[in-house]
Amino acid sequence: MLLYFDSVLLAFGNLLFLTGLSLIIGLRRTFSFFFQRHKFKGTSFFLGGVVIVLLRWPLLGMCLETYGFFSLFRGFFPVAFGFLGSASNIPFLSALFQRLQGTSSMV
Repeated sequence: MLLYFDSVLLAFGNLLFLTGLSLIIGLRRTFSFFFQRHKFKGTSFFLGGVVIVLLRWPLLGMCLETYGFFSLFRGFFPVAFGFLGSASNIPFLSALFQRLQGTSSMV
């Protein structure tokens, strides 16, 4: 549990996440994803959290990154919940995922 807030490991994980995303979808698409006008708030919180973690304030940096992550990827969550709801044949999970899918708009 103590290693979870180790600032060096968090910084390494952040750099690996950003590098992996750039290698998977390309530098141009990564840049265009993060620096869209309507995603600027989420990008600033996420990248600000990365900088704060690099400055060895792991708890504050993780909070900023979490808010930025949810702000950046909020349009993806309904799609993921819809896929999980249609892929599962368990009635309880299907109803739960359909309810979660209906609460957020993709706009």
